[in-house]
Amino acid sequence: MKKLILIFASLLLYEQGKTQVEESQMGAWYMYFFKAQINESRFGVQGDIQYRNWNLGGDLEQLLLRGGVTYNPKNTNALFTLGYGNITTGAPGDSDESVAESRIYQELLLPQKVGERFLLIHRYRFEQRFVEDQDFRTRFRYTIFVNVLLNQKTLSKNALYLALYNELFINGQKKIKDDIEVPIFDRNRTYLGLGYGITDKLRVQAGWMKQITNNWHKGQLQLSLHHKLW
Repeated sequence: MKKLILIFASLLLYEQGKTQVEESQMGAWYMYFFKAQINESRFGVQGDIQYRNWNLGGDLEQLLLRGGVTYNPKNTNALFTLGYGNITTGAPGDSDESVAESRIYQELLLPQKVGERFLLIHRYRFEQRFVEDQDFRTRFRYTIFVNVLLNQKTLSKNALYLALYNELFINGQKKIKDDIEVPIFDRNRTYLGLGYGITDKLRVQAGWMKQITNNWHKGQLQLSLHHKLW
């Protein structure tokens, strides 16, 4: 009986089942992204801080702190990252329970320009996940970002642009703990927003994202700052 209770509780907390998530309630993510090149070398840093809520604020979905070292090979636009993330995931509703996760990731960004107004980035990410009270896990992610420049031809000061992305998540393992399994398909995110260049190094975006898992679908408002430090 004790084992059954633990399994049931784990499923509720880790998978955030459909009975817990209020699909009709709008969530909100508040995000800050930063990047910088180290002097004139091909190395740099990048990362993000994200405060995610099941509602518009106060019901913690995730607090995500992530950063890494980047490398741009000579004569290419490719950017490689080796990084680490610390994530606290909260259960929806009145529960104060949370799960801690440490995450190592490797990432490849491939930018592409189509015509004069379309800026694309392909992002490939592989994660090694150390989730509290779970077995070691891995996950594969692919994202395509599309920025459509509306009033000028560069993503600089006073630029107004449409921002779109779609991201697919695939689990590397099905078994995560004892008799608990998750699907190979983890989730998909689709986003549409509007961005503005405050300066050449600082942009703001606001938009809406639809997140789909096997158990629930939910809409999220997103507010983000994108900052090139130097």
